[in-house]
Amino acid sequence: MADRYGSDVLADNPHKKPRSAECQVEIGMVVEDAQTGYVGAVVRIEYGRMELEDRRGRRKPFPVGPGYLIDGKPVILTAPRRAAPTAGRRTASGSVAVSGVKAKVALSSRIYVEGRHDAELVEQVWGDDLRVEGVVVEYLGGVDDLAAIVEEFAPGPGRRLGVLVDHLVAGSKEARIADAVRRGPGGAHTLVVGHPFIDIWQAVKPARLGIPAWPSIPRGVDWKHGVCDALGWPHAKQADIAQAWQRIRGRVRDWNDLEPALIGRVEELIDFVTALHT
Repeated sequence: MADRYGSDVLADNPHKKPRSAECQVEIGMVVEDAQTGYVGAVVRIEYGRMELEDRRGRRKPFPVGPGYLIDGKPVILTAPRRAAPTAGRRTASGSVAVSGVKAKVALSSRIYVEGRHDAELVEQVWGDDLRVEGVVVEYLGGVDDLAAIVEEFAPGPGRRLGVLVDHLVAGSKEARIADAVRRGPGGAHTLVVGHPFIDIWQAVKPARLGIPAWPSIPRGVDWKHGVCDALGWPHAKQADIAQAWQRIRGRVRDWNDLEPALIGRVEELIDFVTALHT
């Protein structure tokens, strides 16, 4: 089975350094955090996070993802692969469909995504899983006020919050917001993850649209308008942008049509918010 978690995206500009190799994290693996120089063996892996223990027995938590060295070579650590599912009808997310089970009453835990398009794509691919687990996905309309939103939600034991953020790359505004949430009230019960794409549209593999790659849009040009213009699609009105998104989403059949960097993040969030209720 393909690596459902894929690679994370908190890496520097790939034009400035060689691309790191992906490596599945395992208990006992010795890794070095490239930023701080902390070296330790992996002693715990949970919900996109790991804990390293150094030679003095001190432990420190780190996110699973890029920014590590193994034997001096840069790597992107990926979460352990799930066991292969047994035969049966698959949902759009690739999981085995559960028949004859009613949707659960919604959990107190939640998953927040940035916008309407994010919520629609998550529902389209993971909707069956979300209903079985009783997970509600809500969209925020942006993450500028995420710290205040998390504080208002008041996550705690038995009430977790997962947040999916667009364009979560090193040095970005989104990365600073995510860091503030982790250090703020409820941070211990909140998981903020993100994908590298400017917009959720890019999480759809370009081959599904018959193009080799998503167009490169210059700074200062609205990204969605620029994409539509480059592809020869109408974009003068907001209705045109909505139609373009429906055109893109209509090409998505299941999780195989999405980039691993999105698939992994969504599944981490589902695992995180349901772990206390299984």
